[in-house]
Amino acid sequence: MKLTFLETSDMHGYVYPTNYAGEHDLALGAAKVATKLKQLRAQAAGPVISIENGDFIQGSPLSYYLSQSQHQVKELTTVINQMAYDVQLLGNHEFNYGIDYLQAAIASYQAPVLAANILNEDGQPYFGKAYTILEKEGVKIAVLGLTTQYIPHWEKPETLKGLTFKSIIETAKEYIPRLREQADLVVVSYHGGFERDLETGEPTEALTGENEGYQLLQEVPGIDALFTGHQHRVIATKINGVPVVQPGYRGSYVGEIQLKVEKQGDQVAITESEAILHSVEDVAADPQILSSVATLEEELETWLDRTLGKVEGDMGITDPMQARLVEHPYVEFINQVQLAASGAPISATALFNNDGKGFGQTITMRDVITNYVYPNTLAVIKISGADLRAALEQTANYLAVDKGKIVFNPAFIQPKPQYYNYDMYEGIDYTIDMNQPAGQRITALSFQGAPITPDQELEVVTNQYRAIGGGDYKMFSAEKIVREIQVDMTELIADYLKEHPVIKAQTDQNFRVVL
Repeated sequence: MKLTFLETSDMHGYVYPTNYAGEHDLALGAAKVATKLKQLRAQAAGPVISIENGDFIQGSPLSYYLSQSQHQVKELTTVINQMAYDVQLLGNHEFNYGIDYLQAAIASYQAPVLAANILNEDGQPYFGKAYTILEKEGVKIAVLGLTTQYIPHWEKPETLKGLTFKSIIETAKEYIPRLREQADLVVVSYHGGFERDLETGEPTEALTGENEGYQLLQEVPGIDALFTGHQHRVIATKINGVPVVQPGYRGSYVGEIQLKVEKQGDQVAITESEAILHSVEDVAADPQILSSVATLEEELETWLDRTLGKVEGDMGITDPMQARLVEHPYVEFINQVQLAASGAPISATALFNNDGKGFGQTITMRDVITNYVYPNTLAVIKISGADLRAALEQTANYLAVDKGKIVFNPAFIQPKPQYYNYDMYEGIDYTIDMNQPAGQRITALSFQGAPITPDQELEVVTNQYRAIGGGDYKMFSAEKIVREIQVDMTELIADYLKEHPVIKAQTDQNFRVVL
């Protein structure tokens, strides 16, 4: 018998195949996933089990609109119910709108929701079920559900009152042997990813416990397949002979694992296994799914074009390179949002690409999404003055001098533009002198009017990617994170504009880049 597992993960509330910034019929969204799932089910040679691996109710303009309006979450979760999953998981972003909102989502789901390692005060699964056992053609398949244990680092303590998050390793060691006694096959669905290189085993991030997928397959025997998510990676491989998938982000892929099994008496053996990814690029959106949220989407489009705020002055970007060299009002604004959201005294942000146009005289949510293109959350890191200076030297490396002119370093444009790795700071005063050699370009650096000393402790807010060292910022790391704001920046910007409906296009010119 050939048993087929289909997995989705991290769809983040995207239903229509749009990014809400003017591009439509993209390779994303639950409506296209629904079509692909129907195709794959029809093509399967044997039984099919479908798994939704979490992070569905938060992350898109649609899901944000729903949470902030008079609508109910069941108007979104009806999409999942129509897609006929056998099993569902909780992701970390399921907690972003509070426990009541999450409980309402769980109550609306038709498939069992699994969370073995999220415990109540009695040490039992808080949300009801740790696992489920499905039977297909006489074969019993146990599905164990696990969620990244790192959620307390992102959410407010009051949101998680009464909840304990255990390591998936400890939890799996408890459950897998028991499930092997109850079922013929045992698979794990984990809303988390991999902390090490899948081939070499070398750490690819700080080993905080946020991602434990690699360790799981090293230390816990008896797992026949592993479904992952959280990192938004595109993975179809085997680790220690165990097939593994991770299907990207926003519904861009469906993960598939095939297990060919033979049953002789009471024994079931896997004779072949395969991990595959299926893009949704070649399918049309499912009309039934589109119809189920059509009214919501119409409301959303109107809401996206509603004025969030107004600008006094000019906040348009006509020359993105110049905006990196001389502080631009849009950059100042983003840093001010980050400072307000975090309470940190220092902030760093970037112009992610050369496509953003800044803001006109009015700001809409669509403008926010068009300019702030990544689904970033924020983290506050506590670093030394020496760390901060090293970070500024690193950011200076993304600049170069060509024919007497400061340009973006060509080494970081090909093969992939890395404009997002050049940071601009607020809350400090500094000078980048491009006449100096690399590593010695920060010729002035002060905080609150006094020079920053190497051993001085400072709190800096930046995006999560940078906070853990992304962009080769080796002076930053997860261990230096002291708090996190696990809300997408687009939401933080919208919330800021609610409080400040009129903003001034101004800067304090706290940094200089000179030649």
